[in-house]
Amino acid sequence: MYYIFFQGCEEGVVSREVGCRQGCTFCATGRMGRLCSLTSNEIQAQVYFSRKACGVLNIPPVDNVVFMGMGKPADNPQAVVRAANLLTDAHGFQIAKTRVTISTVGPSPDSFVTLGKAPVALTWSVHASEDSLRKQLVPTTKYSMVELRQGFIEAMLNQPKKLRTTMLEVALIDNVNDDAKDAEHLANFALEMVDQVPGLKLMVNLIPFNDIGHPTYRKPSMERVKNYKMC
Repeated sequence: MYYIFFQGCEEGVVSREVGCRQGCTFCATGRMGRLCSLTSNEIQAQVYFSRKACGVLNIPPVDNVVFMGMGKPADNPQAVVRAANLLTDAHGFQIAKTRVTISTVGPSPDSFVTLGKAPVALTWSVHASEDSLRKQLVPTTKYSMVELRQGFIEAMLNQPKKLRTTMLEVALIDNVNDDAKDAEHLANFALEMVDQVPGLKLMVNLIPFNDIGHPTYRKPSMERVKNYKMC
């Protein structure tokens, strides 16, 4: 787990596995493969010890938890859903349900529905909405983006309205998925979700690529990131 302090928000980012089998081409963890899955107790322990460390270091305690570290929730769904339940339980960690988020690459439509059973927010690591480009970035993808979107929509419809605030996450890579056409395609792709899910509040989280020694992938300039946002 690692700790992020940003604009008054103390966020803990927890791992679900050691390594990851999804093989996203822009991700260092994807190069490891999946070494093992964590139990729900091991997931919760990350939050427990981070709170202990905050007390020792006299820094603000973690008040947001995001399942966005190593591994993908859909590869370890039972442990992830159980951990999310215990993190938000009144007799457990007592973290507000709106302050816990599960982020998934969405390997299948059903995976969204399964993870959506957790009483927390759900977000989607999209990275690209056009099928061939998405396959390049997430080579383990087996479903079309339309099929995956429908699974995500179903999961959102099963959520209470207070948990229908979500994000589409995009790792922006210079001259790979950061063109205006990519932004426009994603915008149109996302509008279908907004149209089908009453009360959905949807944001796009742009994450400039962090160099992992890839031979061709590069971090986009801030100008290209800004241009993407303006489309």
